Amino acid sequence: MVEDFILRAGLAGIAVALVAGPLGCFVVWRRMAYFGDTMAHSALLGVALGFLLDLHPILGVVCVTVAIALLLLALQERAWLASDTLLGILSHAALSLGLVVIGLMAWLRLDLMGFLFGDILAVTMADLAWIGGGGLAVLAVLLWIWRPLLAATVHEDLARAEGVPTFRVRLAFMLLIAVVIALAMKLVGILLITALLIIPAATARRLATTPEAMALWAAVIGALAVVAGLAGSLQLDTPTGPSIVVAAALFFALALLPVRRRARP
Repeated sequence: MVEDFILRAGLAGIAVALVAGPLGCFVVWRRMAYFGDTMAHSALLGVALGFLLDLHPILGVVCVTVAIALLLLALQERAWLASDTLLGILSHAALSLGLVVIGLMAWLRLDLMGFLFGDILAVTMADLAWIGGGGLAVLAVLLWIWRPLLAATVHEDLARAEGVPTFRVRLAFMLLIAVVIALAMKLVGILLITALLIIPAATARRLATTPEAMALWAAVIGALAVVAGLAGSLQLDTPTGPSIVVAAALFFALALLPVRRRARP
């Protein structure tokens, strides 16, 4: 008989993986891993403000990561600093500000390691509802913008010339990443969220021949990594979030092995 907390952890992890896989494909295609790190680091500030304002931590993270995404877009439009410089400034400033705000709340007893590296086994029914509802919303929006986002990813100038609203599509994509990071925070932690986005997608790139197939493979590989990491963590008594990332990395390593194709007669 599977314990309730293990079942909740598995369902939550698979739900996030099914969303993070397809979205992570665009992160890989658009080379935006550093943007994912920036959003993830700003999540700690969202947690701190959530506790300060008596909000659900996931809601606090969504609000802050969305604000950071909008601020980044506004600064990029001015083009007076390179994007990687802006990302570095926002990433470390948000993470540091989150730690400062938590430090100022002397009355708060917070398991900081749980937020940094995840605590999937502590997922509650309320968390599961947030993750399930948020995941379905993200998938619905991603399906809606799939074609224009893919066109803008392949060639943004050509897509713009063909009438694709590239700015709005890019904004929607960034907001989706912000929501997924908020949903995945409790699973693998703030410091490892980006791995859940990019490793399954990078693995799927070795196996797929079309963008749609890559998205499907990424979702499946992410779900398998969650199950394998959760099982390994329970068996070996290791941290669950990092175990999931290690499982995903092992799948990536297996995908790198050369495959000998049988010669046709």
